[in-house]
Amino acid sequence: MALEITDANFEEVVLKSDKPVLVDFWAAWCGPCRMVGPIVDEIHAEYEGKAVVGKVDVDANQEFAAKYGVRNIPTVLIFKNGEVVDKQVGVAPKNTYTGKIDAAL
Repeated sequence: MALEITDANFEEVVLKSDKPVLVDFWAAWCGPCRMVGPIVDEIHAEYEGKAVVGKVDVDANQEFAAKYGVRNIPTVLIFKNGEVVDKQVGVAPKNTYTGKIDAAL
């Protein structure tokens, strides 16, 4: 399972990470989010030690979703050195996400 990222730990887990970070902004009621979820979990397992992979439930954690202008979900943001370097809005195949992480490695 991907890390659970919250407003409380976002800065520590995402912004201060020395590795690239994939953050999936999602909600339980969102059908397309349920399609992306298992892909994100797979990527978490495959990139263990190389990148941080986590999910933010936008219903429970709205601060950083608002800060980064997440208006549609699922939205996946790729961070490197505390900055957004790439994003994917909507459902995409796994290789789209892994390609974005690879580019940030």
